[in-house]
Amino acid sequence: MHLAHPVRQAMHRNRELPAVPSAAPSEFVVGIVANPASGRDIRRLTAKASVFPTAEKANMIQRLLGPLGQLGVDRVLMMPDATGISAGVIRAVRTHHAQKLPPWPRLDFVDMALEDGAEDSATAARAMAAAGARLIVVLGGDGTHRVVAGAVPEMPLATLSTGTNNVFPDLREATVTGLAVGVFATGRVAPERALKRNKCLYVQVGGRRELALVDVCVTRMAHVGARAVWAGDTITELFVAFAEPDAIGLSSIAAMVAPVGRDEPCGAYVRCAGDGRSVWAPIAPGLVSRVGVAEAGRMQPAVNYVVTTRRGSIALDGEREIELLDGDGAEVRLSLDGPWTLDVGATLGEAVRCGALGGDAVRPPDL
Repeated sequence: MHLAHPVRQAMHRNRELPAVPSAAPSEFVVGIVANPASGRDIRRLTAKASVFPTAEKANMIQRLLGPLGQLGVDRVLMMPDATGISAGVIRAVRTHHAQKLPPWPRLDFVDMALEDGAEDSATAARAMAAAGARLIVVLGGDGTHRVVAGAVPEMPLATLSTGTNNVFPDLREATVTGLAVGVFATGRVAPERALKRNKCLYVQVGGRRELALVDVCVTRMAHVGARAVWAGDTITELFVAFAEPDAIGLSSIAAMVAPVGRDEPCGAYVRCAGDGRSVWAPIAPGLVSRVGVAEAGRMQPAVNYVVTTRRGSIALDGEREIELLDGDGAEVRLSLDGPWTLDVGATLGEAVRCGALGGDAVRPPDL
């Protein structure tokens, strides 16, 4: 296998749509970040969340490689790992080649030192962007997608759920996602047809600024500890970019009192209390918690919402990342200019309409 060295390339950023990377026109490059830690947090003990084993993640990558190769993607850059995902894919590539099956793209691994943490995903994503990737496929939950989106803000992402609370990423068959990725990465469908802009949240605590894709949760727990939030009675405030009633995770609390759609130009907030109104919410797989609600309302974009809790911790997309000490001022802001993601349904629909998958272009009837 080849080890790909990061190539330093500046990526032009367009406020409307992400620019096409400056890779050679004859080479189509796609990145894949598969976080070995996703879907393995403490909620496996406190609830009954699904487990995505190493073998299944390796299998999902193989199911991506098939359509990518058949649609003409030349090269895939993958994040290495020490848990067996990479090893499983390497064995599959060798077997595939020996059997002379339809070609897969050339597979290279980012040349990087592993730190066995979230920073590995960020490092790999930056290297992929520098090497000219047109899109990065992310296998993970909300937390993994947050890390990658924060590392390469203007890089389009194709999302695949392999985490605990999979609110942001798609729960979709990898083969279908691979087909849409191949159509987009090879230029068969234009960005304005294939991509959509997502909302996000920014948390400011002193000089520290952090991104969240779904929710920002403030708790009374003073230490980061095991990171995951699994006790509803510790939650004091919640801010969400979107909150849909059929979602799992902390955003479900807001969905029970102030639901807001993924495509609406606003968010929502909830102030929690031990008395008064309360709601039942599925805050983790297998874990329904009763949460008191003192106040709820809409969040408007570009407005700073002050965190009133003076001491505790702040969770980003379900994982506690920031310790909130006495005297720390914290604010949350909603942005409509979050990460770009591949709309798989829209991309494949456009591919069918224009004949990009080999069929005849068909104009839909006027309604």
